[in-house]
Amino acid sequence: MTKKKLLKLRQDQERLALLAEIETTKRAHDIALANLENMTDPDLIDCYIYELNAVQVRYKFLLRLAKKNNLTNLPSSLMLPGNSQA
Repeated sequence: MTKKKLLKLRQDQERLALLAEIETTKRAHDIALANLENMTDPDLIDCYIYELNAVQVRYKFLLRLAKKNNLTNLPSSLMLPGNSQA
């Protein structure tokens, strides 16, 4: 395999890994949000607020990385409410 093909293959693998990480982060967001909405204990409410904020920061980082890698038009299933496309 030529160096050019190897580079293209590596870039494709990195893009797929990034998409998988965005999907994992989206699921973590959904779980944290569901936990927050169903919690009544004040300490656990604080916990889930911090968790939700952390997941949102990670998600924004991953979107910036996707944009940097020219990954645009992400599926709507990977978008958080209120966020625009990468």
